[in-house]
Amino acid sequence: MIAVDTNILVHAHRKDASLHTRAYMIIQQLAEDPTPWAVCYHSLIEFYGVVTHARLWQRPSTPAEAWDQISAWRESPSLRVLFDSLHTLPVLEDLTQKGAITAAMVHDARIAACCLDNGVHQLWSCDRDFSRFPGLKTFNPLLSN
Repeated sequence: MIAVDTNILVHAHRKDASLHTRAYMIIQQLAEDPTPWAVCYHSLIEFYGVVTHARLWQRPSTPAEAWDQISAWRESPSLRVLFDSLHTLPVLEDLTQKGAITAAMVHDARIAACCLDNGVHQLWSCDRDFSRFPGLKTFNPLLSN
């Protein structure tokens, strides 16, 4: 199963984001395809925080706009929202120790641990920091072919 990282969701939602059109089309294709795709619960929370952040956008999304977007994605019958299990914490511990992860990088490690614990075979992301987690294959679908 493919999981989608926060940054792809932000680009898909924000019309003023540099890669909006491509990200929007990618998410639309995933949402309309019957093949399961996933988003970590943490990424949905992070999405809300990023798109409503007044210092990041000239006109940030309103809370209602952010929740409407999350609701629209959740209507996709093929979407799986991934949650931590009792096994995620040991996976997170292993990732942080092997990758020498500290400070804010722990948030990416938490998403990686959630993906690994839930059987995700590839995380789609624009963030190269996920390369610190060799057990999780990553792909940037926003790069031009």
